[in-house]
Amino acid sequence: MSTAFGDWDGSIVEARRMQERLAAEVSLRDDVRETPRWLAGFDVGFEDEGATTRAAAILLAADTLQPVASEIVRMPTSMPYVPGLLSFRELPALVAVLARLPHPPDLAFVDGQGIAHPRRLGIAAHFGVATGLPSIGVAKNVLCGKHEAPGPSAGEHTPLVHRGDHIGWVLRSKPRCNPLIVSPGHRVSMQGALDRVLRTLRGYRLPEPTRLADRLASRRG
Repeated sequence: MSTAFGDWDGSIVEARRMQERLAAEVSLRDDVRETPRWLAGFDVGFEDEGATTRAAAILLAADTLQPVASEIVRMPTSMPYVPGLLSFRELPALVAVLARLPHPPDLAFVDGQGIAHPRRLGIAAHFGVATGLPSIGVAKNVLCGKHEAPGPSAGEHTPLVHRGDHIGWVLRSKPRCNPLIVSPGHRVSMQGALDRVLRTLRGYRLPEPTRLADRLASRRG
């Protein structure tokens, strides 16, 4: 976790400065194996009125998108919710659940933003820089930026732009469903993030890695 938090003093001001520093380490060049073997989906929720962080991970065979392993980690929540600093709240549990998977994924799909973030370091980007894994953010809502509405058919998409930067895609993944926000996290290009998500859609709103992680995370017990 040293690359994630370093010598962070716990303050909000320093967390924002750290985001800006870590954002400079994000690579937006495709660095995923041409034929990946393993994909993984990650999702985080909270229990006990926010006191417990619950992270879910599911490992899939890339060629079939069939799950081969799943893990859940619960741990005390490390900090309260602060808008724009979600990664500091969720990352410890995500790193812990990643360590339990039998194989490191060649590509991680994280429920949340990649660089589609005011300081270009959403949870998927922070996770990618901290672990070194190629990562993509798949979010259900816009955090920042403006866009035109994509067309009504599955696969239609428009760019998400913030302060003149192209930070992600607004993707209609399923007809008559609200679009997703897709953005690269780390070691994935803008186009690569969109292409990888499109390849893992199977008729649902969410791509298979985050759909299955979301389903796992929503279970109780």
